[in-house]
Amino acid sequence: MLFRATTAADLDRVTGFPVDDPVSKIDADRYLDELGQGMYRPEWTWIAENEQRVVGRALWWGQASSTHPVALDCLHVEASVADRAEVAAGLLTAGLRAFARDGAPKPPLYNLTLPNGWRDDESVAAAVAWRRDASLAVGLTDEVERLRLEWTPEVGVPASSGRLIFSVGSDEEFLDVFRRIAVGSLDRETRRNLAIKSPEVTAREEMDFYLDCPGERAWWRLARTPDGTLVGLAIPSATPYNRNVGYLGVVPEQRGRRYVDDVLAEITRFHAEQGAELITATTDTTNVPMAAAFARAGYRTAQIRLLYSAPGS
Repeated sequence: MLFRATTAADLDRVTGFPVDDPVSKIDADRYLDELGQGMYRPEWTWIAENEQRVVGRALWWGQASSTHPVALDCLHVEASVADRAEVAAGLLTAGLRAFARDGAPKPPLYNLTLPNGWRDDESVAAAVAWRRDASLAVGLTDEVERLRLEWTPEVGVPASSGRLIFSVGSDEEFLDVFRRIAVGSLDRETRRNLAIKSPEVTAREEMDFYLDCPGERAWWRLARTPDGTLVGLAIPSATPYNRNVGYLGVVPEQRGRRYVDDVLAEITRFHAEQGAELITATTDTTNVPMAAAFARAGYRTAQIRLLYSAPGS
C-alpha cells in the first residue's frame, strides 16, 4: 500500500473516486471549485494506492490564506478493503507527518459531518466506527460532538429587548472580556485550553482565531446594561460560505439572567439587517444552556459534527 500526496496528474482519479458511505461527502464540483480557490490543494490531498489503484483518499482543507491545512474534511476508503480503519490510519499518518515536516504547528483536526440521529442509523454508525478507530490510532483522541445550527429569515428577525446596549470597543477591552468569559465556560475547547494554559493565553488565542476569520473586526460589539455595567460580548463573524455566529458570551457575575438571549439576538439582527439569508452556528452537545438559547432564537439543528483532535493541540 502506497500513501502519497497528489499531483495535478491525479486530478481525475481524485474527483472520480467512488464514495459509498453516507457521511462527509465532498463531490467533484465542490472539490474543483475550492481547489481553484486554494482551499483544497494537491499537497493537502492524499491517496492510498494498492497496485496503482486508488483505494482511499483524504481531503484536508484550509482557508485560501492558510499556510497549513486547518481540518480534514473528507476521509474515504473503499468498502472492498478488508481493514478500512488500518488503511485510513495509514493515510492520516502519512499526511500528518508531511504537514509536520512542512512546519504545521499542530495536527489539523478531523471534522466529521453527520446527519441528525446518526446513532440510530446502522450504516452511518458503521461508517463512523472505522473512521473513529483510525483517528484514535493516529493520536486524534480528543473527541467533541457539536450541533451545527442554522437561522433563516422565515424564522423572523428578533427585536431588541432594550435590556442591553451594544457598542464598539478596543482590542484591550475585548481581550479582557474574552478572559473573563472563559472562567466557568461550558465550551469543551475553552475548558480544555484552560486546563493546560493560563486564562490570558486562552483569551489571546481565542481572540486571534476570530480576528483571522472572514468576518470583519468592525462588527464586534461589547454588551452593557443601560447603567454601563459590562455584561459580555457579541462577535458576528463569517465562514468562507456564509454569515456565522462567531462568538458570544456573558461574564460570570451576569450569568443566570438570560442575557445570552439578548446577545445572540444582536448577532442575528446584525446579520439579518445586512441581508443574510443563512446564519450558521455551532455549540457542543454538552453545552445545554447554549443549545437551549439557540433553540429559543429559532435556530434549528441541521447537522451533527464529530471533531477529533490531538490533546493539547
